[in-house]
Amino acid sequence: MSIELKERGRFDPLKVFLKVSAAYILSFFPSRKGDKKIVLVGGNLGEKYEDNAAVFHKYLIENHQDKVTAYWMYDPKKSYAQDKQLANAVALGSFRNYRLFFKADYTFHGHSLMYDIAPAVDKFLFLNRKTTITHVSHGIEGFKKILIQKEDVPLLARTDYFNCASEYEKDLKLNQWEISENKLIVTGFPRFDRFKTNQPAPQVRKILMMMTWREWLFDLTEEEFVESDYFKNTLGLVSHEGIRKLISDNDLHMRVALHPFMRKFEKHFTGLDHPESGIEFQDFNHSSIEKAIVENDMLLTDITSVSWDFLYLNKPIIFNMFDKEEYMARRGTYLSLDTDLYGYKADSLEEVYQYLKKIVEENITTNEWYPKAPLYIDYFDQNNCERLAKNVMGI
Repeated sequence: MSIELKERGRFDPLKVFLKVSAAYILSFFPSRKGDKKIVLVGGNLGEKYEDNAAVFHKYLIENHQDKVTAYWMYDPKKSYAQDKQLANAVALGSFRNYRLFFKADYTFHGHSLMYDIAPAVDKFLFLNRKTTITHVSHGIEGFKKILIQKEDVPLLARTDYFNCASEYEKDLKLNQWEISENKLIVTGFPRFDRFKTNQPAPQVRKILMMMTWREWLFDLTEEEFVESDYFKNTLGLVSHEGIRKLISDNDLHMRVALHPFMRKFEKHFTGLDHPESGIEFQDFNHSSIEKAIVENDMLLTDITSVSWDFLYLNKPIIFNMFDKEEYMARRGTYLSLDTDLYGYKADSLEEVYQYLKKIVEENITTNEWYPKAPLYIDYFDQNNCERLAKNVMGI
């Protein structure tokens, strides 16, 4: 489950060894936290305070400060922890980070224990047998088959709990991931606590366009990337004459949110937007997915996990799987891209335009596949954080 997106060699092995050794020894000395449990939470590789992990951290801070001290692990190269004055923020890779890891009663990570909680943890995980480790997941599984790297094996084996959004996801992790059933807990996703379900806009005025990432793009040269289907499709969508005219004539606004893992190729998207037509790219450093989900009235995507949030809110979705054959050959999905999508299925740029035209001209504000939501989501009560805390920590 770990992803080879962080720069290898970013952490000096000798420095890590010295920090870990000292932190391990000092972890045996008592702290001054009294009876409070120590909880480490991290997600998005430490780069952003968003998604399930961040929502759960905020929940613990706001509701259980009398029982736990909840720390947030952040990338020291990013300023958001200081800008937002996050409570109990700890820099990944710092001495304090490693000491807290050895003292922690619980950890909760969204992507990878190695990138969200403690760098190079796979090398010294055997020293920590006391901490209860929980994977809170990133999005409902279904659109991406799991990729298990060599370093992931001990991390998966050591993880105590894997939370699931539903019985559907529990069954998938049990039979496809081959996780022991006693490690699977159906608690719902913390990020769904942010908003009430079934909240369509009165009119579609704002469109969010967001595509997910593809690991095979990262090794491409600059020249190869601009020849990729990913780049060509994005260029085609924002340059499509019909889409541009539809947005401009109806005073709509389309925000293009590039996936954070696409930052490497950000310069190639500069200048592709058309503000005069109502199409613009969101700023990498200041964009908020949570804010984008709330503010936008519909989603145009391939198979990004953000689509689950739009389904949960009963907002229209257009799925444009432009590289279906390549994606299925290289990665694969658990859900069928032909029968299991919960939105309009557009196989071409022209079909995207026609569905968008239909939504605008017929004033379609809801998702006609919304009744399928309970197949993938068990809870709609905004108590997912509460269930997760109770199942794992008994609070």
